[in-house]
Amino acid sequence: MTPGMIFLVLAYVLSQFYRSFLAVLSPILGTEIGATPETLATASGIWFAIFAAMQIPVGWALDRFGPRVTSAVLLAIGGAGGAVVMAMATGPSAIMLAMGLIGIGCSPVLMAAYFILARDYPPVVFATFAGVIIGVGSLGNIGAALPMAWAIETLGWRETMWGMAAVTLAIAIALLITVRNPKALEEGPSGSLLDVFRIPALWAIFAMMLVNYAPAAGIRGLWIAPYLSDVFGAGVSRIGVASLIMGLAMIAGNFFYGPLDRILGTRKWVILLGNLMAAAACFALYLWPEGSVLQAVALVSAIGFFGATFPVIMAHGRSFLPPHLVGRGVTMMNLFGIGGVGIMQFASGPVFASLSENNAAPQAYAQLFGLFGASIVLGCLIFLFSKDRTT
Repeated sequence: MTPGMIFLVLAYVLSQFYRSFLAVLSPILGTEIGATPETLATASGIWFAIFAAMQIPVGWALDRFGPRVTSAVLLAIGGAGGAVVMAMATGPSAIMLAMGLIGIGCSPVLMAAYFILARDYPPVVFATFAGVIIGVGSLGNIGAALPMAWAIETLGWRETMWGMAAVTLAIAIALLITVRNPKALEEGPSGSLLDVFRIPALWAIFAMMLVNYAPAAGIRGLWIAPYLSDVFGAGVSRIGVASLIMGLAMIAGNFFYGPLDRILGTRKWVILLGNLMAAAACFALYLWPEGSVLQAVALVSAIGFFGATFPVIMAHGRSFLPPHLVGRGVTMMNLFGIGGVGIMQFASGPVFASLSENNAAPQAYAQLFGLFGASIVLGCLIFLFSKDRTT
């Protein structure tokens, strides 16, 4: 781990923090500035949608300028700038603007690390190292849970966001100083985004990417707080603990999946079985939405653990990419992964509002979780037609 890779991982910690911290802020933002769960779902969706859309220019920038400037400049302007807007927010519209800026800032950091992995490391260890980066980076999920709840209660939410703006700017500066771009490729084909879509083996992988991360990210980043609050009467501290447990499960899942492709000799079936287990946990929440807090936390944690196949899917897709398309290829896969979350976040707010009109809270949440599970199953059915590859 070079200093540059270490700071890229720290930047990814911030990315994980920013995609999930609204879950803990949800009650206080509702009280102080009138942000409802539906508006926060939209704000969260904006983060994921802009993050996903940015993957196209980020892929081009990685191939053209390299990961150093791409990651440092966007994190400084978007990430730190968005945190400042959040700290000064007086209404839901400011929250949406802040989340959009933060989405821009966070958009290059994981792909910058993967770009370096794909160009400078042996392909056989890509999934393992990719899982380690996500596993360590997912400490941001932990920071956005109980520590975030503690900081809000101790310092205040605005002061906490000013602190996050300072930390984000410091890490962006460190990226500019420490990250080293991979050696330039020898003269050859430059390629384009269309060339990525001309690789048929990637199509089923894109479908799996679209649904893989959406349930875990949606529940951890948004729905766990109102679900536990509305169904079980949980307060900020209990929500923080539950979010912490789910975040730890997601970290453990990334470390668990990382070496499995080398141990079992398959990526396709690791991905399929893991996602079907995550779907089963979603359907269990659909059947028993109000059993107990312990059961609810166990099931959302199972979704986080078994659904943590993102690095294996990324490694699977990376195996079909020629060197000159690595930047555009990995960012396109990330576009589908994060774009799926954005679509689900945008849809989940109005869908839940509609479900709540004719159902009590437990049944409304049950049906929402059931939709998450159905989306995973649909992705798995398409992914059945994918080609396995472990090199």
